Amino acid sequence: MTNRTHQSGKNKRILDNERPIGFFSSLKVELSVIIVIATAIAFVMAWFLLKVGLSGWIAMPLTLVVALGITYFFSRGLTSPLRQMRDAAEAMSEGDYTVRVKVSDQSHDEVGQLARSFNEMAEELQHADQMRRDMIANVSHELRTPVSALQAMLENLADGVVEPTPANLEGILNQTHRLSDLIAFLLDLSRMEAGAASLNIEQFNFADFIDETLEPLEIADAGHAHDVNVHVPDSIEIEGDQDRLRQLFTNIISNALKHSPDNTTVLVEAHEDKIHGTVVTNVVNFGSQIPPETRADIFRRFVKGKSGPGTESGGTGLGLSIARWAAQLHGGNVKVVDDNRGADFEITLPKYHIATDDPKNTTVY
Repeated sequence: MTNRTHQSGKNKRILDNERPIGFFSSLKVELSVIIVIATAIAFVMAWFLLKVGLSGWIAMPLTLVVALGITYFFSRGLTSPLRQMRDAAEAMSEGDYTVRVKVSDQSHDEVGQLARSFNEMAEELQHADQMRRDMIANVSHELRTPVSALQAMLENLADGVVEPTPANLEGILNQTHRLSDLIAFLLDLSRMEAGAASLNIEQFNFADFIDETLEPLEIADAGHAHDVNVHVPDSIEIEGDQDRLRQLFTNIISNALKHSPDNTTVLVEAHEDKIHGTVVTNVVNFGSQIPPETRADIFRRFVKGKSGPGTESGGTGLGLSIARWAAQLHGGNVKVVDDNRGADFEITLPKYHIATDDPKNTTVY
């Protein structure tokens, strides 16, 4: 009968797996050992029973029963992880992704390796299920806020409680922009999940591109009085999809602005790495630091950074993951690097685009 216990400190159900043997590196060797042990014991037992004068008609059945019992005992231990995985698969089919198969550290054969792989798969399924739950919760929350605000504003206008002044209409427009941004994020998320994106590759001046990307961000940020310093050489030419790269830089720069206290500086500087054929851009937020242990997590979907005093909070938790996705589409990357000045996001992009044969990533020239 399967014993089920809870792992201390974690919400995981462990299916116990007791194996009399399992320290060999091959299941074939273990089966051979079982056969040899059972045969040897049966031979010794038969010899002893005959030697003490027991009839062969009695000694033979007793010997067979003992041999079968030994074989069953050891073979049951060999196949127990398979039964545990069957039970775990049934539990996961009912929606319980916390179940795991307990594997001994001494189990090195194919069954033990299969059990470890099964646990890794279960971890991924549990993570995916949790992400699905988080997505539903986040999207529901993010949609409810602007929709409720829009409904209240429009009801007040319809009832004549407030006048359709430019300020009130601007508030309604801001909420529609927020809804539009959320829908755009969700569309990008669906593209990320599908692994499909079309790139319209063209060559353009990088400094002009940064200026065009910053213009709407500076207008939207006017109330916070951030000073954006740009140091990008006019000579840098780069190949890429401007729309996708604009997503990348808009998300990174707006993230820096959002987490910077009012009246502080955000730095955008770029240089060309001729040795590696890349363009490296650093977006530095002087208002905060990101601990090394959390730098990888902030690029995961629905992970929101903590906001300090004087900074904005909220958001979908998708901006940085979409930024990294857009960089990877171009063969580049985004990461947080050590910088005593503040939170430094380093964006590395190839100067010349390299076409890929992956059908999921269609490049259009």
